[in-house]
Amino acid sequence: MKDNNAATKILSARDAEVFRKHGWQAADLHVHTLFSPDVISVRSLHPERLYQTAKENGMDYVTFTDHDTMAAYDILSPEMEGLIRGVEVKIKDMKSVGHTIHINVYDLGNKQFQKLEEIAAAGDLHHFLYFLRKEKLPFVYNHPLWFEPGERPNLAIIPDLIKLFPAIEYNMHRVRRKNEMIMELASRYGKGLIASTDTHSGRIGQAYTISRGKTFREFYNNICQGKSYIVVRDLTKLDLMQEMNIWLDLISSQDMILKNKKISTGISHLDKLIAILAGNSLREFPRVYRAALAATYKIANSGLPAALYIRKESSRLSEIEQMLGIHTH
Repeated sequence: MKDNNAATKILSARDAEVFRKHGWQAADLHVHTLFSPDVISVRSLHPERLYQTAKENGMDYVTFTDHDTMAAYDILSPEMEGLIRGVEVKIKDMKSVGHTIHINVYDLGNKQFQKLEEIAAAGDLHHFLYFLRKEKLPFVYNHPLWFEPGERPNLAIIPDLIKLFPAIEYNMHRVRRKNEMIMELASRYGKGLIASTDTHSGRIGQAYTISRGKTFREFYNNICQGKSYIVVRDLTKLDLMQEMNIWLDLISSQDMILKNKKISTGISHLDKLIAILAGNSLREFPRVYRAALAATYKIANSGLPAALYIRKESSRLSEIEQMLGIHTH
């Protein structure tokens, strides 16, 4: 019998450690490396370094879910303890859905990945899900209440979408009210619930899922059956300011592998400044570069970009709640 009471799902990190001492496993099931196009190319975000970070942070299973690429696994040894191949696939089915959704898939091979990419490119969600079930692949509906910039989401379809998935995600980069809605939807439809960081800056393991599982498949199946708990974190103004500082620290470090890479924080004005700082041209003028970097730190630490982003994230909450029939407190 599933236990999907949202109030019983959240544990503190301290309580989670007690469970882990009694044989439960932990995993942050949504993590990006420098192979994702919107991640800064620095050595600290290299898959091998992130694997070490995940293990140091107590993750028993480690997966990297880069955007529509599995390049990380070309350089990682399959013999690494607890390493699970994963990917985040984006699919836009205008006929059945009306907006883009993101799906994490785990424990898949290269041929399966290539087939999923072909189906996603055709925009056929039902064929995509049919293939996942036929191949018996673990999968999760990522951040159901986050939508691609510029898209007008079809909010009415979200409950029907959730019914199609075995598990949905509580995402560290969403505001708490959105995550509360996700918990209620998981409870309403009897779905498994994971918590993850969706980190693009190396903050792996700050939110995670614990469950029992001597194998990843057993771990995942227990999540889908509601036999799991989550350690959560939500997006706040302070947290977002800290995230911006991490991005700027990474950009200004001497650790850059690839420059002139397009980076997206979701805050358009900050993205423009970061693009300039991450490029090569400005670095040829050290004084100008240092001044521009200092100004960007000042803007980030003013709290204004973070406040504007939080306001944007929260702007449609009442509409979403009404459309989904949810009343959070």
